[in-house]
Amino acid sequence: MAYAYYRRLNRCQQAVYRRSDEIDAIPLIDVTPLQTLAEDIAQVLTGDNQPRVQALSQRIADALTDRLRVPVVRLTVLAVRPHNAWGELHGFYRPAANGTTASIVLWMRTAQRKRVVAFRTYLRTLLHELCHHFDYTLFELGESFHTLGFYRRESNLMRQLVPGARLSRA
Repeated sequence: MAYAYYRRLNRCQQAVYRRSDEIDAIPLIDVTPLQTLAEDIAQVLTGDNQPRVQALSQRIADALTDRLRVPVVRLTVLAVRPHNAWGELHGFYRPAANGTTASIVLWMRTAQRKRVVAFRTYLRTLLHELCHHFDYTLFELGESFHTLGFYRRESNLMRQLVPGARLSRA
C-alpha cells in the first residue's frame, strides 16, 4: 500500500519507494548489549542529563552501524524541539555528502512545555533517524521514503531493543 504522495513521485522514485516497502526488518544478532544501552538511556533521560543521553545514543548508533557494517553516523542531542505552525521536529537526518559524515540531530525536550520526552518516544525517534541512514547505507536505496516497510523496520528495531514495547507512534 502506497501513501498518497507516491503518485507525485517520478518513476525512479516510485521504484525506490516500492523497494523500501518490501523490506520489513533489520535482523540483529546478540541484542542484549543494545537492550542494556536502551535501558541506560531510559535512566539517564529521567535525570535530564543531555551530554550523557547524547553519549549513550551515539553508542547505540555506533553499535548498530558496526553490526550492520555501514558507515558511522554522527549524533547530536539538543534541548528543546524546534516548532512552528507545522508542529514540532523530533529528529533530523542528514546523509553523507561531499566527504562529510552522515549526521542525526535529536531533541530531548518538548517544544511547548519543555519537558523531557518519554523514553520510548525518544528511542523510537533515534531508531527512525537511523532507519533513514540504513536506507542509504545498508539497503542503498538512494532515497529514504516513509513507506510502510520503513515503519515496519523502525518497529522491528524497537522490538529488538525494548522487548514487549508498545509500538504506537506516540
